[in-house]
Amino acid sequence: MTGLHAFFRRALVVAVLAAGGVSAAWAANTQRPVISGTPPTSVKVGQSYAFTPTASDPDGNTVTFGIRNQPSWASFNRKTGRLSGTPNRTGTFANINIYAWDGKYGTDLPRFTITVTAANRSPTLSGTPPTTATVGTNYSFRPTASDPDGDALGFSISNKPAWASFSASNGALTGRPTAAGKHSNIVIRVSDGKVTTSLPAFAITVNAAAVNRAPTISGTPTTSVNVGSAYSFRPTAADADGDALGFSISNKPAWASFSTSTGALTGTPTAAATHSDIVIRVSDGKVTTSLPAFAITVNAAAVNRAPTISGTPTTSVNVGSAYSFRPTAADADGDTLTFSISNKPAWAAFSTSNGQLSGTPSASDAGSYANIVISVGDGKASTALPAFSIAVNQAATKSATLSWAAPTQNTDGTTLTNLAGFRIYYGTSASALNQTIQVANPSVSTYVLDGLTPTTYYFAVRAYTSAGTESANSNVASKTLQ
Repeated sequence: MTGLHAFFRRALVVAVLAAGGVSAAWAANTQRPVISGTPPTSVKVGQSYAFTPTASDPDGNTVTFGIRNQPSWASFNRKTGRLSGTPNRTGTFANINIYAWDGKYGTDLPRFTITVTAANRSPTLSGTPPTTATVGTNYSFRPTASDPDGDALGFSISNKPAWASFSASNGALTGRPTAAGKHSNIVIRVSDGKVTTSLPAFAITVNAAAVNRAPTISGTPTTSVNVGSAYSFRPTAADADGDALGFSISNKPAWASFSTSTGALTGTPTAAATHSDIVIRVSDGKVTTSLPAFAITVNAAAVNRAPTISGTPTTSVNVGSAYSFRPTAADADGDTLTFSISNKPAWAAFSTSNGQLSGTPSASDAGSYANIVISVGDGKASTALPAFSIAVNQAATKSATLSWAAPTQNTDGTTLTNLAGFRIYYGTSASALNQTIQVANPSVSTYVLDGLTPTTYYFAVRAYTSAGTESANSNVASKTLQ
C-alpha cells in the first residue's frame, strides 16, 4: 500500500459526538493485554543491564512484545519482552517504550529513561590525626571520606592501640590511654567494596598525665513553680582535663527526680511548700565543685480553663476528590493543645497537632462514615465538636462516541484495496495518547468508548492494512466529559 501515511493525515477526520451513539457490542469479544514491571533506570559502563516485563491476555491470546527508542547497546526479545545488554559509553537513553500486543490490542508500559554512568572511581580519604595524647585524657580522630560514585563506604585499621576503639562505619579512632608510650605504624583505610584508599601511616605518643584540674559547674535554677506544673533545671558542667563527670544532690524535694549523669532536677510538685538548702554538685572522681545552695517555692495551682474548639466539617465528598477539614481551637491559659479523633474513616489521615482531617477516598471507600468526633485537650480537660458524618459519593462514569470516514485511495491516487481496520488512540493529553483500541473491521466508522471518568479526553484514529501497514494519526479531537 503506497503512501498510506501521508494520505491519512489528510483523510481521517474524527468527531466526538454526544454520549449514547452506535452500540459497539463486538467490543466485549476481546480485551487489551495487561503489562507490568518497573525497569531499572541506571547502569554503569561495562555492567550488565536486564529487564523483563510481565504480560498476560484476559482472553488467553498469545502476547508478543514491541519496543520504541531501543538503546543501541541493548537487544530486545519480542517473545519475552526482555531488554538486555552491556553499555560501553555513558549517556542518557530516553523515552523508551515497551508494549504488549495480542494481535488486536496493544498496551504500553510507561515510557522510561536509562542513564548510563561512568565505571567505579576510588573513594577519597583525608585528615590529619593528632600524634600526641595524655594519660587519662580522651583522644579522638575522625577522617573525612567520600566516594564520587556515591557507593557505601567501610573503614578498617591496622596497629590500633589497645586502649582505643575504632568505628568501621565512620573511621573514628577514640579512647582514653591509661599508660605513657608510643604506638607506631597506625594505618586507617576506607573501601567502597571495590577499591581501598589509605591515610599515611602515623604514630601516637602518649604522655604522662598532667596535674588534675577541678571541674566547673554553672547555671541559675528556677526558684518557683505551681502545683501540677512541670519543673526542670539542668546545670552546665565541664572538666579541663576531659575527665568523666558525675553529679550528686542534697535536700532533693520528694516530688523531684535527679540524674547523676547530667545533673538534671525534674518533676511535678503535688502540694504547695518551700524546699530549702538544695545543693547540686559535680565531681571528676578526684575533686568536687558545687552550685550555691538554692530553694524552690511551690505555689498553689490556678484553676484550669478548658480549651475551646469550633468549625463546621464538610459532610460529603466524591470518590477521587480531596477532603479536608481543620477546626479552630484555643486555650485561655495558653496550655499546649493536642487533638484526637474517634471513628476516623480509614481513607483519611488525622493530625494530632492541629486537628486536620484530610484524605482522598477511592471507589472502594464509597459509603457513609458516621459518628466522627474531633476533640482537643490541654492535658487537663478536653472539649469536642459535635459528632458528624461524611458521605462518600460514587463518581459517575461517562462515554464518548467517535466517528470517521474510511479512506478509499492511496496517496499516489491508486485505489485502496486491502484496508483491514482501524486503531483508536486516546488519553488525557493531546501529546500522550497512550491508550489503544483496535477496530478489526474496515466497514465500521463509529465507536463508543464507555467507562470514562469526568475529564477532558483527546482522540485520534489510524487505519491499517492487511499487510500490517499503519497510517499516521488523523487530526486530534477532544471532548470534555462532565
